[in-house]
Amino acid sequence: MNKNEVNNFLCQFDFSALEELDPSLADGYTACYRKEVPFEIKVEQAKDGPQEIGSLEVITVKLLTLGEESKPKRIKIELTCEADLFFHFTQTVDERSFEAMQTSQKLMINFSEYLEVLIKMFNSCIGDPHSFLAVLTVKKDGKARLDFIKVKKGTECNFCAEYALPFSSFLKHICVFVQLTDFFFFFFFFFFLKNVEYKFIELLVCELVQSSEETIRESISYRYNAIKSKNSIMYKRLQDINLLIKSKNPSLLMQLQKTVSKQMELRKNRHYIRSIYNAS
Repeated sequence: MNKNEVNNFLCQFDFSALEELDPSLADGYTACYRKEVPFEIKVEQAKDGPQEIGSLEVITVKLLTLGEESKPKRIKIELTCEADLFFHFTQTVDERSFEAMQTSQKLMINFSEYLEVLIKMFNSCIGDPHSFLAVLTVKKDGKARLDFIKVKKGTECNFCAEYALPFSSFLKHICVFVQLTDFFFFFFFFFFLKNVEYKFIELLVCELVQSSEETIRESISYRYNAIKSKNSIMYKRLQDINLLIKSKNPSLLMQLQKTVSKQMELRKNRHYIRSIYNAS
């Protein structure tokens, strides 16, 4: 074996046969994007009630197309979560339904550009999560709203903008004001000042629906069997690697096994200590 052949043998796995069994591909859909994206998940609250801060979750995003990717008939967004196997939301958009989105949100893109924009949005949430947010609000009627938000750091506040003053002038006003008031008023103004530095710009809104029980069941079954099959393939490859190392360098294999054993023991001890600490 040359170096490239050894590298292919050690590192490359062919899971294409498993991916073809994905129930998401039913009805002729083709997967063109699959990544894990950080989301803020919120549960819809009553309008007059307090709005709770959402939880941060890693969501698996799939983008699928019906027809040619360059000119699709339909585009489907599928959201799943490994932390909650019953979490399964989709949005299916064709040219006609996109026109309604375009009108309501005043979008400057066409349906042919929608897939590219979605990919760019999700990649931005992965690459720059402090500036681009994906916020999913789950509603009580089984629907969900996905907001793509850009966080923009401003350089001036509304007071300065209204009176055409530089931001430093507003700081001077704060300093004068604090001399005339107590600490608590200053704390309030300082809190206000810190918050007005950030602007939240809504880029795109996607309306999703919760999938049917049958679809969720098929998805869970597929993911379970796919992970089981992948683990089996990787375990067999590991056995092949062990045999290869044993035939070439038996002492190296023994050293690797000892190192792995020590690491597993150390990890087990850390988990044990953490469980004792959490229980106390």
